[in-house]
Amino acid sequence: MPRMNTPSFSALNPDAVLDALDSIGMRGDGRLLTLNSYENRVYQVGIEDAAPIVAKFYRAARWSDAAILEEHAYIASLAEREIPVVPAVVVNGQTLHQHNGFRFALFRKQGGRAPELDRPDTLQWMGRFIARIHAVGALESYRHRPTLDVATFGVEASDYLLAHNFIPAELIEVYRGVVVHALDGVRRCFERAGDVGTLRLHGDCHAGNVLWTDSGPHFVDFDDSRMGPAIQDLWMLLSGDRAEQTRQFADLLIGYEDFYEFNPRELHLLEALRTLRLIHYSAWIARRWEDAAFPVAFPWFNTQHYWQDRILELREQIALMDEPPLPC
Repeated sequence: MPRMNTPSFSALNPDAVLDALDSIGMRGDGRLLTLNSYENRVYQVGIEDAAPIVAKFYRAARWSDAAILEEHAYIASLAEREIPVVPAVVVNGQTLHQHNGFRFALFRKQGGRAPELDRPDTLQWMGRFIARIHAVGALESYRHRPTLDVATFGVEASDYLLAHNFIPAELIEVYRGVVVHALDGVRRCFERAGDVGTLRLHGDCHAGNVLWTDSGPHFVDFDDSRMGPAIQDLWMLLSGDRAEQTRQFADLLIGYEDFYEFNPRELHLLEALRTLRLIHYSAWIARRWEDAAFPVAFPWFNTQHYWQDRILELREQIALMDEPPLPC
């Protein structure tokens, strides 16, 4: 089980960060830049007589040590095959370290810009590398990380929201009815898809987790990596109306099928997975509400307007899940 008796992020001040790195022989030079991350805490740290390093401090009680090390091993296996990812740095024979109750890992700094997903050649390039990630991901299964399914992303998430007083009282029953209807729609999508396989995914493969350089994409932040259907790493790159998404997916698939076969039955899952993500996202904020960073970053979360929008969003998804899948 994940470790429970660890200090909160409020104790992770600059001295604590530098002391942690110093404990494994990485001497900081005093330069410390906080990078954008809510789930964990991530810093760019200047190192004496060396290039800056990125230090990632893991949230307590989210992943077990074994689950984190599985992720590290998967990324390392991708890097060994010259797939553009950023593996954890091995220091003293280890990738996961501990100091004063905090678990952390180090990564080399990777520059880049956001990918231009309106370009067909960019989407084809992305498709090729995602397929290579999946080809390796299919070689074995995670043992310590969960599978993306209706239970973990939908039922557990909605149950948490309904049980913890985040939804205004006058909207609770409305939300309950809509989310039950939405999850029924998700189950029907999975039934229509039939027996589709699962593999090790990036898990959160949106444009913000891709750094583009002149040599192509670099995939970062595998923190949400888990087992699931391949389309989970493709649908978040789509945007716009149905016609636009159809064109975008066709471009992704041109590159993808150079390296891995896509099962077209998974297209039945596209809107179902989007629905699960919407429910899971609200529950993620709710579960982190005691972290002081979250009320500051999401002040609109527990307002009536927010939940009215979520109800409308789920109603739209219910309708979309009954439409035919994108053509392949």
